[in-house]
Amino acid sequence: MAPTVEGVADAIARDGYAILENYLSAEDVGAKRADLERVLAKNPTGRNDFEGFSTQRIYALFAKTRTFDAQATDPLILGVVEHVLGPGFLLSAPVGISIGPGEKAQPVHRDDGVYPVARPHRELVVNTIWALDDFTEENGATVVIPGSHKWIDERPSEGSSVVRAVMPAGSAMLFVGSIFHGGGANNTDRSRLGVILEFCAGWVRPQENHVLGVPREIVAGLDPRLQELLGYSVLGLLGNVDGRTPKKYIDDQRPVKDGVLDLG
Repeated sequence: MAPTVEGVADAIARDGYAILENYLSAEDVGAKRADLERVLAKNPTGRNDFEGFSTQRIYALFAKTRTFDAQATDPLILGVVEHVLGPGFLLSAPVGISIGPGEKAQPVHRDDGVYPVARPHRELVVNTIWALDDFTEENGATVVIPGSHKWIDERPSEGSSVVRAVMPAGSAMLFVGSIFHGGGANNTDRSRLGVILEFCAGWVRPQENHVLGVPREIVAGLDPRLQELLGYSVLGLLGNVDGRTPKKYIDDQRPVKDGVLDLG
């Protein structure tokens, strides 16, 4: 049976996460992996324990590849995100992640921990992880602590129930930003490739500044829904430019004279 928005949202409400196995075809996975490997060939490894010293990350993803445009606007995914976050949500952190051989486990954390909002609070973040390799216990499958999205002051301990998100290539995991999780250790001799498409509520600041990170000439050719998710949209007054929706400025070529925009 095909997954539904309601079914996935119910699983997330209960456990904090849900896995869609084999959501992408083998052909699509192969094409995505090949294009991301092209980008990764020029990328350095991480700078700290959180990024991973043996892990490569592709930031500004939509400036560098078109292979995940369809996933960023997938109707089921966006339906679940809107169910959890409400309307007007944005892309926050779209990142390709290649966990290299010998990488240590990432510290468990909450993705919404970047926002100084007291708990309990409504969900601020929904994240998705797309597996382009099989995620196994040996190569760094994401570690999650089911139910921890309901915790207020409790912290993970040695007694916490831990699940490894083992899933075949082509699968996707969705989880809320309040669940404790982390990338697992890669104890194999091969990298483990995946992509994160993280969404945030429209009234909080995205992790990445897409308006600068994705050149305007690239944005102009994107699907209108993806443009909105990258910040070319408004939520009430939030995100306006000179009182207008920023979408009106994608193709704007009005001149600047002596450092001042010509509004004529």
